[in-house]
Amino acid sequence: MPDRILLISDLHLEEQRPDITAAFRQFLQNNHGNCSELYILGDLFEVWIGDDAKTKLAEEVALELRKFKQAGSSIYLLHGNRDFLLGTEYAESCRATLIDEPFALSTNGLEILLLHGDSLCTDDLDYQAFRGMVRDPNWQSEFLNRSIEDRVAYAKEARRQSELATGTKSMEIMDVNCSAVRSLFAENTQRIIIHGHTHRPAVHNVALDSKSETFGKRIVLGDWDKKLWYAEINTGEVELRSAPLSS
Repeated sequence: MPDRILLISDLHLEEQRPDITAAFRQFLQNNHGNCSELYILGDLFEVWIGDDAKTKLAEEVALELRKFKQAGSSIYLLHGNRDFLLGTEYAESCRATLIDEPFALSTNGLEILLLHGDSLCTDDLDYQAFRGMVRDPNWQSEFLNRSIEDRVAYAKEARRQSELATGTKSMEIMDVNCSAVRSLFAENTQRIIIHGHTHRPAVHNVALDSKSETFGKRIVLGDWDKKLWYAEINTGEVELRSAPLSS
């Protein structure tokens, strides 16, 4: 098995976009037995209301990930802002390991910090308040005790409210805050950060001091909409890559 690591995020899988599911299946098949680790950095699904709310799509994805695991790759799942309720039951059905953010990845001399990315969008005060609420274990426990029908209704309304709010916010507010990024670098020893969430794929050099003599690198994964995006770590190098969603 080559020491090759792949990282993806923001697939937002849903029944209404079978093309993305097909692209994900093909991506996994293309990398069967050719990848030591796969990290999914949040928002694998567009919505997740609990492991007990089983769907055909979730079962199909779990099956494909099990096949990928059987081919020799370790799989790691990190929560996003859409699938923060994804639990150990579903992770186990995928033969994947749930990880918390920020997650420290060490490989071939590289020290990398992994996260979804929404925690860095500190200018969006309304979203951060919502994030704090839904990440609270007490809120999650209460929510998961509701009927599936109630949870579906809540998720639909939350999505509607989110779309309305997004339409009134500037892109700058919904992007990461530069001070939050520098603080994250300052609080950790890693000099590479990889995240998704913002749907703004790019590689940024971040000045870590006022003299701009020390830099960190922030790699932003793109969402799977018109293209598929992934980061590849191989032979001590990290590259951001994309490909057409369908061939």
